[in-house]
Amino acid sequence: MYSAGVSEELTGKFLRDFARRDEVVIASKVFFPVDLAFQPGVTDLASRWPNATGLSRKHIFAAVDASLKRLGIDYIDLYQIHRWDYETPIAETMEVLHDLVKAGKVRYLGASSMWAWQFAKAQYTAESNGWTQFVSMQNHYNLLYREEEREMIPLCREMGVGLIPWSPLARGFLVGNRTRDDIKAGQTQRAQSDELARNLYYRDEDFAVVDRLSEIASQRGESNAKLGYAWLLHQPGLTAPIVGASKIAHIEEAVEATRVELSDDEIELLNEPYRPHPVLGHR
Repeated sequence: MYSAGVSEELTGKFLRDFARRDEVVIASKVFFPVDLAFQPGVTDLASRWPNATGLSRKHIFAAVDASLKRLGIDYIDLYQIHRWDYETPIAETMEVLHDLVKAGKVRYLGASSMWAWQFAKAQYTAESNGWTQFVSMQNHYNLLYREEEREMIPLCREMGVGLIPWSPLARGFLVGNRTRDDIKAGQTQRAQSDELARNLYYRDEDFAVVDRLSEIASQRGESNAKLGYAWLLHQPGLTAPIVGASKIAHIEEAVEATRVELSDDEIELLNEPYRPHPVLGHR
């Protein structure tokens, strides 16, 4: 559903050309408008097109059908709500998601980027009505942002919900090619315009974490990226980080990270420099 739906179209083409449907797990999301996301001069999409955004029954049904059409498939393995909808009752959202599962359009449900109390309320609403519950949480979690350890991650572990964190390398910051003096050093063109990353990660305390990661990576003869992934994979309850890549080598590093073993001492050293951050991504 990213890039005005083109990401789903490309995924569908890949499936048709290179893969068997039962060999892959297809995940998508619902909340924001897709084909309306780049309308010139329009900033408040929810006010302009209220039925094309959020988690209402009308929008979810329309969105899943549009995703299936772009993908060229008849069901989605994991359908995720992109965030909490403050304008729609959670009972309406959970019921329509359950209806998608019963209709065979979706196999499993996931959630993303919300407060722990909201996720607990959604799960309770589904359970008390006999509806399908969420099996995954796509939250913001990496060596530089660990606020989810306070409530959401313990909740998910207790519920048996899989963690599939986004931004596992802190939008590339953990790779170690940024400097305190030149915040655009070593970045791609996309990263150079990433105001979110600069607002979130460019503190002295964040560079201290990267310095520690670089030190341990150098001692082991590994890349920062591989150890950043490995640290995540050593966290209890984590299923799989969402990997972004612009080169084949990036995918290879992520795969190789599954075979990296970190000692308790190394994990403690990586954890030690962390300092709390403002909570991000819950609205």
